[in-house]
Amino acid sequence: MSYPLERIFQEVAYIAYHFHWPLDDLLEMEHRERQIWIKEISNINKEINESRR
Repeated sequence: MSYPLERIFQEVAYIAYHFHWPLDDLLEMEHRERQIWIKEISNINKEINESRR
């Protein structure tokens, strides 16, 4: 099963923006692994935003 190219771009851009990992490393990840990192980044952002209130 493959994922839409647009979705891959979104996942890679999100992780790269926050963690600054090399593109090749991000593209080598399986979709599931990228999803795990996206969830972790989202949780970090939520914690930061909540602590600013």
